[in-house]
Amino acid sequence: MTSQAIDSAADLRMQAIDESIRGSLAPQLPKSPTGIEGLDEITRGGLPKGRPTLICGAAGSGKTLVAVTFLVNGARLFGEPGVLMTFEENGEEIARDVASLGFDLQALVADGKLSIDYVHIERSEIEETGEYDLDGLFIRLDHAIRSIGAKRVVLDTIESLFGGLANEAIIRAELRRLFRWLKDRGVTAVITAERGDGEGLTRQGLEEYVSDAVIVLDHRVQGQVSTRRLRVVKYRGSHHGTNEYPFLIDQGGVSVLPVTSLGLQHPALVERVSTGVPPLDEMLSDHGYYRGSTILVSGTAGTGKTTIAAHFVDAACRRGERCLYFLSEESPQQLLRNMRSIGLDLEPWVERGLLAFHADRQSRFGLEQQLVAMHRAVRQSKPSVVVIDPIANLQAVGSQTDVEAMLTRVIDYLKTEAITALFTSLPAAQTESKETDVTISSLMDACILVRLKEANHERRREIAVLKSRGMAHSNQIREFVLTDHGFELRPVPAAAVRGLSTAGR
Repeated sequence: MTSQAIDSAADLRMQAIDESIRGSLAPQLPKSPTGIEGLDEITRGGLPKGRPTLICGAAGSGKTLVAVTFLVNGARLFGEPGVLMTFEENGEEIARDVASLGFDLQALVADGKLSIDYVHIERSEIEETGEYDLDGLFIRLDHAIRSIGAKRVVLDTIESLFGGLANEAIIRAELRRLFRWLKDRGVTAVITAERGDGEGLTRQGLEEYVSDAVIVLDHRVQGQVSTRRLRVVKYRGSHHGTNEYPFLIDQGGVSVLPVTSLGLQHPALVERVSTGVPPLDEMLSDHGYYRGSTILVSGTAGTGKTTIAAHFVDAACRRGERCLYFLSEESPQQLLRNMRSIGLDLEPWVERGLLAFHADRQSRFGLEQQLVAMHRAVRQSKPSVVVIDPIANLQAVGSQTDVEAMLTRVIDYLKTEAITALFTSLPAAQTESKETDVTISSLMDACILVRLKEANHERRREIAVLKSRGMAHSNQIREFVLTDHGFELRPVPAAAVRGLSTAGR
């Protein structure tokens, strides 16, 4: 991509972001950023500063990891020491749990940036005799806060404080006192709680009402595939995203993927990039695709979709551009071997760091996790060109509606980053009236159809440009062959009528 194109795309993107932020952040309350990728965007800057936030969810939903990430990022990134008061695991156990995320809690404790206080409560030893209050807890917590000048506090999990009590009046009174005490100390607090079985979000049914913000985590299994989702149910005095958002917990930490876009404010670049096949460039008014556009190559098995994608990647690498190739049917080594059979050697680009592969079975994860993984791979590689080959396998892990929603998010993200993206697709039904998936093709800027035609006891490959927005393009159906020196279009018969269609949608 030229420096001028990059600057233009970046300027338009930053303008859209600035307008979005100005429209939503100006009147809001002070925020404490979480440092969790995506969550700060959803909450328009972070959690309410100096106020309590409730994070609730079922066992295994990620409550403790999200809360600890908030503490660690506060200490490491924002200069805000924190206190972790835990009632279920001691400091050593929690330190081992989060070490896989790259967190060294013991080092933060040694540096005076974090205090971990394990409060052991044995429910079988609790008896309701006389008055019950949290004064002892307040004294202990106040000491921990003062000892390191803490600005952030996490209580994990709150049910342990009241597990042996049956008097709901006492529980509710002490919960209110606890939340008021935290507010009076001016600390930004995160309290974790288990999901309730009734109508309320939590077991007590009160925490969500006395909290200034409520975040619900969900870990669900559908079709033998697990997904994690996050939703901001409540945020007093602040705008926030209200949808369910996929989030991921892996070796890179916690990341949340907003499903909103910037209101279709992505740039519309005028620079053109070659398809890697000169005759195909000619069918696209001699110049190829628009940079930053999305292209769908659709056709049945064996029609040459991957070959067209590989030629496009090769051309981009020859221009010195970085490419990211998502594979879900074959390994990178298999693709490299297969392309060498048509005279296309992609290995040098891998060795030079211009071509990177992300290969995985799409059926291994849910759509949301795949979406997060794609975003993360793109951010790490910073490519100019992305290929997703193919998208048809997504149907195995989600409904048609879910797949279309995911692809819409992927396309929005890639367009916002001014990345030229090529998708290959195997249509579910191949008929004269339905050569591509109507909904998916409508999301694309250009659609290319490749198909097999039987004639004279042989099968021939054909290619046609179904649409290419914003440019004149050929209306011909061209025959092509795959040779040992690549993709080759056959000459147009003299009787054929030449022509270019008008630019359209």
